[in-house]
Amino acid sequence: MAADWIDTHAHLDDPAFAEDLSQVLQRAKAAGVRCVITIGTTAATSRRAVELAGTYAELFAAVGIQPNHVSEAQAGDWDRIMALLRQRKVVALGETGLDRYWDFSPFAQQQEYFARHLEEAAKAGLPVVIHCREAFAETVAMLREHFDRHGPIRGVMHSFTGDWPTAEACLQMGLHLSFAGMLTYKNAEPLRQVAAKVPWDRLLVETDSPYLVPVPLRGKVRRNEPAHVPLTGACLASLHDMTPEQLAEITTANARRLFGLD
Repeated sequence: MAADWIDTHAHLDDPAFAEDLSQVLQRAKAAGVRCVITIGTTAATSRRAVELAGTYAELFAAVGIQPNHVSEAQAGDWDRIMALLRQRKVVALGETGLDRYWDFSPFAQQQEYFARHLEEAAKAGLPVVIHCREAFAETVAMLREHFDRHGPIRGVMHSFTGDWPTAEACLQMGLHLSFAGMLTYKNAEPLRQVAAKVPWDRLLVETDSPYLVPVPLRGKVRRNEPAHVPLTGACLASLHDMTPEQLAEITTANARRLFGLD
């Protein structure tokens, strides 16, 4: 049985793909990757994500303003994001969330934009794509506040790196957890222990291309790309005592259901 994968998070607007995106997508197809969700992080990159989704049949788009970019947002950028939500093949709002690792945006402003994304995603009936780096307590607190007012949250904690109590809290609120290339890293045993506990119906895989090259390619290639998602998938499959083909079937069904992919 051939494996069909979905890369639920890539940044194909990145300059790293400017010269050879068509070839990148051909390699992805050859590796069994049937769909890729390309993720916006600003108004401009969100617009580009929508353009790419309109150009390539296998691409879908998520639009939003990522926490490290909220301080750069110009007047009218949020309205542009809201307008893009109505575009064909836009399947999620985000990337949004909180980040204390970098100091690019005031934390209060990150929280304001995160709350905005959560509210508008709920209104639009779309999943929300959530970024969290070294801000898990604050992220869970904001998610809990939203959950208490609106009920289960349709969305995904992308490139998840939290501990099990964080994972459990997110799962209880209805979220999916997506795992990227760091799951394969030598020092990621605690993360693998978390990933092994996640229920099958909440698992997703991603590359976060062009970042987070998975083992065994880490250190050998400079750029991650969607064709590499089966490497992370194989690692995740082994943690759940299943074959990569079984894991691909499960995560692809989860992604199609969450994002409403045709």
